[in-house]
Amino acid sequence: MNTLHSKIEGQGQPLLILHGYLGMSDNWKTLATQYAAQGFETHAIDLRNHGRSFHSDEFTYAAMVQDVYDYCQEHQLQNIDLIGHSMGGKVGMFFAMTHPELLHKLVVADIAPRYYAPHHQDIMSALSAVDFSKKPSRNDVEEILKPQIPDFGTRQFLMKNLYWVEEGQLGFRFNLPVFQRQIENIGQPLPSDAHFDKPTLFLRGDKSGYIGQQDEIEIAYHFPKAQIETISNAGHWLHAENPTAFFEKTVAFLK
Repeated sequence: MNTLHSKIEGQGQPLLILHGYLGMSDNWKTLATQYAAQGFETHAIDLRNHGRSFHSDEFTYAAMVQDVYDYCQEHQLQNIDLIGHSMGGKVGMFFAMTHPELLHKLVVADIAPRYYAPHHQDIMSALSAVDFSKKPSRNDVEEILKPQIPDFGTRQFLMKNLYWVEEGQLGFRFNLPVFQRQIENIGQPLPSDAHFDKPTLFLRGDKSGYIGQQDEIEIAYHFPKAQIETISNAGHWLHAENPTAFFEKTVAFLK
């Protein structure tokens, strides 16, 4: 069985943290430590095809949910809290629908239950432009990404995935070829009859368009006990852009 890579910290109430598309558990290092200090046993997880977890040709929400379920079985976790950002939030929603008995509370960061059309084309095209056979340096990679990804923060976020495959040879930790073939899967909506009736918190960034007014109706339909809160001065990467507010709101909800 393929096991997900994770970093476990602290003890107490189990809290799973699921990163977004092209992210990894390392993005959550600081917050994971803060949650651990609040009495949570935090599990910052790398989802399949991301970070240090295994690569697979299958990249669907069903597969990722099964991975998280297997992880919970392996670590004998129950009554867990789960925080998921973006794609990780979708995994959390699907997990809540299929294994509600394992969940205590769910936090979904900046994603709604609806279908999202592929919208990462510029990023995918920039990443594909990097030819690792030419043995580029980190600076070379950044220069290749810059024209299509002018935003410094987004570039830094993606560059975190660079690692030394061997001496003098960089590579990306994520499974880019599979993402390119299966980009549609990321936008999949929740099934129309899906409901989760335990406490759920949806957080959105005030500068992000991922959760609109129309989405609030759908959230209330699928998650009758949901509350929706907005984090100020934050876009889609709200946990990185305003970590203090993100931490405060999540802890207040989870406790």
